[in-house]
Amino acid sequence: MSETAADPIAAWPCLSRHGAALWLAVSVSPNARRTAADGLHDGSLRIRLVAPPVDGKANELLIEWLAEQLGVPRRAITLVRGQTARRKWLAIDAPPAQVGQWLGRQISAAAP
Repeated sequence: MSETAADPIAAWPCLSRHGAALWLAVSVSPNARRTAADGLHDGSLRIRLVAPPVDGKANELLIEWLAEQLGVPRRAITLVRGQTARRKWLAIDAPPAQVGQWLGRQISAAAP
């Protein structure tokens, strides 16, 4: 059993538990050519978004993309901090093992 499967929160610096909620730290880069995770950066998952940082469009795309990626309903993802900042915290209502496995796939895909 891998460390990620054993305790995904301990395995990923971008994941933490706040009470009963699972939080994901992300660092967003808007106006990208495509929306995708781009590895870890300073304790956060770096995500590039095609949306501009105007009128909450980037936040909406981030939540929709993440929900689709994790296979959860949009209501399972909540932006809790960083509405206007590049560094954001998202609460995710999904099993930690599911999020940890998804992170492993994203990091592997982003590796050179």
